Amino acid sequence: MSSPKGLFADDRGSAPVEFVLVGLMLTALTLAVLQFGLAVYVRNVVHDAAVDGAYHAALADTTTAEGAQRTRDIVSRTIGAGYAADVSVREEISTGNPTVVVSVRTTMPIIGLFGIAGTWEVSGRAPIENFG
Repeated sequence: MSSPKGLFADDRGSAPVEFVLVGLMLTALTLAVLQFGLAVYVRNVVHDAAVDGAYHAALADTTTAEGAQRTRDIVSRTIGAGYAADVSVREEISTGNPTVVVSVRTTMPIIGLFGIAGTWEVSGRAPIENFG
């Protein structure tokens, strides 16, 4: 049986095209994995800062405003002040005990550190210290 003759029968020059296409796919996959890792890192930093701020605000000799400021300071030093713009603190009763809750609404990074502002909300809780 004879091989088909025509424009599509010749595969000369296809190696560079395949190399570019596979290279683009691998590069996109690598960048996506790195971006996902960065997003998880940002979320963990903001969550840990909220927890640290809640524990600081729950101390007997501090105020809730000091806990919020501590959260802002940690986030600002670590990933940038833009990620610490919306920090709120409230007191609530949780399982019958007074608790401080620090909530942070922050940006979800989509490309690098740029993303959609205010799409993530994380909270940290701590029992309020008392001497009674």
